[in-house]
Amino acid sequence: MTNYSIKTITENYKMTAFGVTLEDYNDWAGNAAKTAAKKAEITENGKLAELLALADGQEYQINHAVDRKAWRGFGVMGEFNVEGAVVLDFLAGDYLVVPGSGADKDRLADEITGNVFGGMLEEITAYKYVGPGNATFVRAVENGEYYGEMWLRVKMVEA
Repeated sequence: MTNYSIKTITENYKMTAFGVTLEDYNDWAGNAAKTAAKKAEITENGKLAELLALADGQEYQINHAVDRKAWRGFGVMGEFNVEGAVVLDFLAGDYLVVPGSGADKDRLADEITGNVFGGMLEEITAYKYVGPGNATFVRAVENGEYYGEMWLRVKMVEA
């Protein structure tokens, strides 16, 4: 089983991001293509850099529900008024924190997400994922290696 920890966030917080609505959540290839196209667009037009400059410089890959539809995007911690961006609410509570590391920065967030939703959540029987969203960050550590974490709000399962 992948290693994880539980961290308590005591106050609600917000994230500001650009993203895409995923019409068919089971269309993995199509959703990956839409997400990659959005990332390329906001990188090329400078919108992601604008957000990073307003915040602490840490980029997050975010999965959330927007207008009751699955949504994936890229953004920062905090609430910022940037044209075209959405502000997402994350709730206080216990968060499952799943770490990962590797040499491919662009794939690490997806690898961690795949581990979590590809079976790890089913193995962790003391907690259940309650959302409303989750976020993953990746940062350089040293020697071409990267470290990342996925944070998901969970509740302890009553015994």
